[in-house]
Amino acid sequence: MTDDVVDLILKDHRELERLFDTLLNDPGQRVTLVPVMTTLLTAHSRAEESEVYPAAREAGAGEDVEHSQKEHLEADQLALRVAETDPDSADFATALKELIDAVKHHVGEEEETLLPEIRKRIDEARRAELGKAFLATREEGLGDQPGDITKADLEQQAANIELTGASAMSKDELKKSLEDEAEL
Repeated sequence: MTDDVVDLILKDHRELERLFDTLLNDPGQRVTLVPVMTTLLTAHSRAEESEVYPAAREAGAGEDVEHSQKEHLEADQLALRVAETDPDSADFATALKELIDAVKHHVGEEEETLLPEIRKRIDEARRAELGKAFLATREEGLGDQPGDITKADLEQQAANIELTGASAMSKDELKKSLEDEAEL
């Protein structure tokens, strides 16, 4: 298995797409798979935000980082809505489709812009270091759901979009400010 952070991110993207296909095509699996999908999405996002995005910004890809982070903020809101919606309700299919569409859009853009920039701007050894850090952070987050976000996570998201004054805000104020920044 590769330690290259880009390869690890791509692997997670393919797994999320597999889960999305199952959720769309086999409604009987939703009760079981929604928490699996949302925890993978949440853990993946937090690992990117804390380990990969700061390194990409440092390497000169700040504009791509900011855009990707704003898409994560949108996905967080949509994933929370899916997690809180009864899989047997009429609203569930709509909520799930909105989340899938947003994540697929994000994945497509990230794979076309940010990830190639990371390969170009960050050397192989550093990408391997980032891969190890990404996996460790991702593993810590497995089991977390979209609403399980810490103030430190929110502060990292704020740093990724260069939101000023984040450290002086309460957790709720910061969460609201970030919700307003989402790519909706």
